[in-house]
Amino acid sequence: MVRNKYQMDMCHGPLFGQIVIFSIPLMLSGILQLLFNAADLVVIGRFAPHEALAAVGSTASLTNLIINVFMGLSVGTNVLIANYYGAKNRKNVSRTVHTAILLSLVGGVILAVVGIVLARPMLTLMGTPDNVLGKACVYMWIYFAGMPFIMLYNFGSAVMRAVGDTRRPLYFLLFAGVINVLLNLFFVLVFRMDVAGVALATVISQGIAGYLVLKCLMNAKDACRVKFSNLRIDPAILKSMMWIGLPAGIQGMFFSLSNITIQSSVNSFGSLAIAGNTAAISLEGVVYIGSSAFHQSVVSFTGQNLGGKRYSRVRRSIIYCMISSATMCLVLGYSFFFAGPQLLAIYNNDPEVITWGMLRIRVLFTTCFLCGLMDAISGALRGLGHSLMPAIITLFGVCVLRIVWVYTIFPLNPTMGNLMLSYPITWLLTAAVNGFYLYWICRKLFLSRRRFS
Repeated sequence: MVRNKYQMDMCHGPLFGQIVIFSIPLMLSGILQLLFNAADLVVIGRFAPHEALAAVGSTASLTNLIINVFMGLSVGTNVLIANYYGAKNRKNVSRTVHTAILLSLVGGVILAVVGIVLARPMLTLMGTPDNVLGKACVYMWIYFAGMPFIMLYNFGSAVMRAVGDTRRPLYFLLFAGVINVLLNLFFVLVFRMDVAGVALATVISQGIAGYLVLKCLMNAKDACRVKFSNLRIDPAILKSMMWIGLPAGIQGMFFSLSNITIQSSVNSFGSLAIAGNTAAISLEGVVYIGSSAFHQSVVSFTGQNLGGKRYSRVRRSIIYCMISSATMCLVLGYSFFFAGPQLLAIYNNDPEVITWGMLRIRVLFTTCFLCGLMDAISGALRGLGHSLMPAIITLFGVCVLRIVWVYTIFPLNPTMGNLMLSYPITWLLTAAVNGFYLYWICRKLFLSRRRFS
């Protein structure tokens, strides 16, 4: 199969070096995304009342809950294309690409309607304070109006990652992100639009990123090329995509549901606590950047090498990504922990906001390497085509247990530190159980082919 200079043959060559080369643009993309999101919060935190910062932060868990099912299908897109690409099956690569692009647009419209309709009742159900609720609703209404663009960028990027191209999505994100920051300042400082301005800037920049990804795929010279005349949802491809991606999406949805439960408990501490928690969550995203990058890497590398029947490389890809993910989280977590007060002050220099933010940082940033292991293990299972069982394990090990913690352990000592302790405990349990399941799958897969060595 013809490859361009941006694509990567993951089935041959020095494996660890390829993983690093593949992962670095993913990490940079994630950092840029987070920096641009942080710019939203910094502009809001510095040039608007703290209620505006709390309003943006209070929507994060709910937004993720609504969009995660479709985001899971983008994982299915990545796995399928990586498998077909590794097996040099041009026809199925093309069928998957066109199904994914049309699905992203249709799904984006559906999510826009659902998000706009459910915003106020769900935020009210979460116990969002009255002085925050109105602004939070405005942010969600505008954000979800741009959901087709957001879905298009994510599905298009999944297609490009599956064939080893992580650089061009980075370039597109960089350009769109700069536009986002400039529009943030313009809307908030000039027009005094606070949360509405931040949301509008995000939608416009995501529209630019989505357009650039689509344009890139339309100009491709290989099986990934998008032609509008070929856009259709292939039932067989959609079924395979859902078999892999739907459990991942449901898993993400329940992750968000548990986080909504925790956010509701955070809301009970008041708007200052919400603002501090929001700033800490923004920093948290940078700490977890390695976890996210190596999760995506292990999905693509196991997918391509499984399709190409390079079983030894599958096993080594999993090991390298697990070690790399945990190490990155460990280094970044402790670095941000020691610089926590100074970093939180960038968002808002109110001492109470910083104090509340440090309560989250103190627990999560020192144990986040457990999340790195958990993510790499679940990514490996998805790359191998096993998505249902890890989703079930994670559902109970993370989501259910966190909700149980909020309603049983937290009331015994209703402090922010006790609430945050639910995170590392659930990471550890889920990583351990999924790790045993991955070991069993690998032995079964490799020994059956007499390639386990």
